[in-house]
Amino acid sequence: MKIKSGYFFTIAVLAFVFSSFNHISVFKSGIWLAKLKTTSGTVIPFNFELKDSAGKKSINIINGKERFKVNDVRVVGDSVLIKMPLFDSEIRAQLKGNTLEGNWVRHLGTKNVLVPFSAQADVSYRFFSFPQQAKFNISGRWSAPFTDQDGQNKDVTVGEFKQNGTDVTGTFLTTTGDYRFLQGTVSGDELYLSCFDGSHAFLFTGKISNEKTIVNGKFYAGASSVSLWSATKDENAKLPDAYSLTVLKPGYKKIDFSFPDLDKKQVSLADPQFKNKVVILQILGSWCPNCMDETAYLSNDFYKKYHAKGVAVLGLAYERTTDFAASKKNLDQLKTRFNIPYDILVTGYTSNRAEAAKSLPALSGIVGFPTTIIIDKKGDVRKIHTGFSGPGTGDHYTEFTHEFETLIDQLLAEK
Repeated sequence: MKIKSGYFFTIAVLAFVFSSFNHISVFKSGIWLAKLKTTSGTVIPFNFELKDSAGKKSINIINGKERFKVNDVRVVGDSVLIKMPLFDSEIRAQLKGNTLEGNWVRHLGTKNVLVPFSAQADVSYRFFSFPQQAKFNISGRWSAPFTDQDGQNKDVTVGEFKQNGTDVTGTFLTTTGDYRFLQGTVSGDELYLSCFDGSHAFLFTGKISNEKTIVNGKFYAGASSVSLWSATKDENAKLPDAYSLTVLKPGYKKIDFSFPDLDKKQVSLADPQFKNKVVILQILGSWCPNCMDETAYLSNDFYKKYHAKGVAVLGLAYERTTDFAASKKNLDQLKTRFNIPYDILVTGYTSNRAEAAKSLPALSGIVGFPTTIIIDKKGDVRKIHTGFSGPGTGDHYTEFTHEFETLIDQLLAEK
């Protein structure tokens, strides 16, 4: 039988097409291991789970028991865009088989910072597929001072860890908040902890000398920051009183301001809606993960319990830019994410603490974000709380909310 040459050409084309289909990159559902590369070459790993429901993709970023959901996941050809619901950052990457390569892009108001990003499908471990047997168990509370690389600017910090075999979760608490949900491994005598939440990328490493000592600690944050730390087991370790760090200047009893809400309507504490109310004034930024944790608490459990009793909550936002439209866009996302029932005002000042302090001259300064000002029914400032110990701190979060609500009950009972 005679076969024409065109037949072979057609078969060749079809073979090539089917072969190409077999090599099409697919953003696979399941667990991925992602890595961010700092300027020093250090890798900060984290895991995420990709889900696909009726063609709609979403991911959950995994940090300990937290699952940070991201719904804005777009795939066009071999390009992937993962836009964070908060913090004004995104991951832009290209699919290559079962891998992703690209950048984590942070929009910082005046500039963009790019951190190299990669990810591998079907990898559920974080640091090691087979870590060495742990030589020590670091569960418990630790005194863990942090310094910059020349040993200056010591920061009082408390570590809280839970270890099961080689798996470790926990956090570090500081005077301005906590490092949220950390997850990692003890391999032999080496400690590794990391987290990523769309705003912060953290890696903590250290050598465990014995059950009570961790040395040679390094803390990598974002694209380039590196700090040093060590730790000593101390079940009595604690931070300075968070109500003592930010105070009113001598001669002041009240806070005064007027800023626009998201509809550009001016709002101040002199407005009738705050008369005879206990007011919670929340100093925050949409870029701040600890502010996110506080917002989740104030918007839901706290607001539902106390709003009808005569408590008002008001947010003062200090964004990375003084551009109202850009600030509003990020704050609208924050309001939607947490279904915030109270007003957030755009201060027009940046997240720089010295710059932010100019907007509230009655304060001695703003030590950190968030800062929470508690005002009584007469309009007098009664307490100022610096930082927020979120749910990643376990018992500390429970203790704070109990103490905070006890104070609010006392202020409501006053005539």
